[in-house]
Amino acid sequence: MSKAKAPNPDFLNGVPELLVLRLLSRRPMHGYGVVRAIKDASGAQFDFGEGCIYPILHRLERSGLLAAVRERVGNRTRIVYTVTADGLARLERSASSWAQVVAAVNRVLQGGTDGEPSVA
Repeated sequence: MSKAKAPNPDFLNGVPELLVLRLLSRRPMHGYGVVRAIKDASGAQFDFGEGCIYPILHRLERSGLLAAVRERVGNRTRIVYTVTADGLARLERSASSWAQVVAAVNRVLQGGTDGEPSVA
């Protein structure tokens, strides 16, 4: 009997956008390439389907954070996305915010600075 694959965790709000921007900052890709790259780069821990990624690509393009160019491949065309300067700025802000969240969660999980859970 095979183990069912767990869905992507609910706490990942905003993470797909961050991953899309990071991967596209490394090289231009078409939408399905982004889907595959996220899965591959995460060791299959994240499996965001096209229904998740394409709306993000379209929203980021409308916002001026991505640029899109139609490319002809054989008898088909596909849209290839690249990150704009504004997209790079957004990526840096988002990555910094995410690093702060991860650090804060790790502090709580490890028991705060004095070994006991931190209390506000």
